[in-house]
Amino acid sequence: MPLLNAITTPYAEAFLQLCDASGDTESVIPQARQVLELWNGSSELREAMASPVLEPDAKKAALEKIFASEISPNFLNLLKLLADRQRIGFLDAVLERLLELHRDQNGIALATITAATPLSDDQQAQLVEKVKAVAGTDKVETVVKVDPNLIGGFVLRVGSKVIDSSLAGQVRRLALELAAAS
Repeated sequence: MPLLNAITTPYAEAFLQLCDASGDTESVIPQARQVLELWNGSSELREAMASPVLEPDAKKAALEKIFASEISPNFLNLLKLLADRQRIGFLDAVLERLLELHRDQNGIALATITAATPLSDDQQAQLVEKVKAVAGTDKVETVVKVDPNLIGGFVLRVGSKVIDSSLAGQVRRLALELAAAS
């Protein structure tokens, strides 16, 4: 997605620099996660913001009503800028890039844990310890997902490393071995 990165990276970098300079970074990062969750969870919001019928001023007014009390003024200004420049449809990509740049800047490893069933707090804590060992850092951010298609077990992704201890993965590996043997 080089074109998407060419669009989103300048906004994310500039916003992160602004947050660092104003000392807002630690409060803005959780806000970015919340806005991203709301954006991804609301097809109505995404469709309204992508609508060519709504003028940028109407989009900015809507964004202000929705987010003014929830996010920092600098963050709201970013949303308005994206609306002004008709880039608000890329909000999710800008925020994902912002979070990625923040993790890179602070040496935080991102781990995605996909399990067949919801994990208990104890299971999550044990997996986080494994992630720290795999990533070689104590700074870890985890995303936990549930995928019943795994049948049992989990799949752990840290960067380009994948540890597949799912039942579906074991069946797939066994099928490959059987196919190679015949």
